[in-house]
Amino acid sequence: MSNAQAIHFYDTAPEPEGSAPLLLEGLLAPQKSISPKYFYDERGSELFTEITRQPEYYPTRTEMGLLRRIAPELETHIGPDSVLVEYGSGNSEKIRILLENLRPRVYAPLDISREYLAKAAETVAAEFPWLEVRAACVDYSDTFELPPFDTDGRKTGFFPGSSIGNFSRPDAEDFLGRVRAQLGEDGGLLIGVDMKKSVDILNAAYNDTAGVTAAFNLNVLRHLNRQHGADFDLDQFEHHAAYNHDEGCVQMFLISKRSQEVSISGQLVRFEAGERIHTENSHKYSKEEFLAMAARAGFEDNHTWQDEKGWFSLFYLS
Repeated sequence: MSNAQAIHFYDTAPEPEGSAPLLLEGLLAPQKSISPKYFYDERGSELFTEITRQPEYYPTRTEMGLLRRIAPELETHIGPDSVLVEYGSGNSEKIRILLENLRPRVYAPLDISREYLAKAAETVAAEFPWLEVRAACVDYSDTFELPPFDTDGRKTGFFPGSSIGNFSRPDAEDFLGRVRAQLGEDGGLLIGVDMKKSVDILNAAYNDTAGVTAAFNLNVLRHLNRQHGADFDLDQFEHHAAYNHDEGCVQMFLISKRSQEVSISGQLVRFEAGERIHTENSHKYSKEEFLAMAARAGFEDNHTWQDEKGWFSLFYLS
């Protein structure tokens, strides 16, 4: 059954050329860096889905198990005829658990990858023909407006996958404050957060033996080659990820295998042998750390669920 009339697509993501100055600023800094938003072209989104299926990568299967377990309880917190807003929706796999159990009136997936978002929105609309889908291509790490909704239903945000960990701690608090303002005084947020745990478990999760995370990390260079006319040679960089105790996060880098120059938007960038490009942080929290941050952003704790090992938590914040 087609649901084409119930799909609305809003494209407010910035154009690639507008991001070139910030990209170059990061690559010309003493510690070179690339924003993790550049991971998520269509190929990057596909690779991330593959990462979630690797045996070492516990967060996705742990969070999905938690969602299935608590789905009946969530109706008490969220209520009927709601608007579900998913920040960083990806392939919209996890939201299906909520859609089946909560039957909201509107689902609003937000993602930066246009092609991947459009395909995922069409798939969800076909699977749930009673659902109105309002997809928005946005950079949710920056300030943006939610798409318009033709309902007064209560808005609930969904931010799974511990993507909050990709923000620095100050930026994570700022993001939560913006989400609280978007969802309104009667809104709520269901958010997945990866907990602090054994360093061996964390390092293995970001260095899977199949090399999918390495391919995902290197794909950021392929994305820049296509989007910004760069000429990175992917064979001359290698993936590195390790837990940083001082920062409380797993950090990912691309390491230059030799001295080389790369052209990006007409600008030459020099790399020394062994020089690193910082591509991502994945901060880990204790329950107390996260709730304190959420409280500073204006949320209250309604409920917390954890898996049996205490590796991953879902928080419902009002």
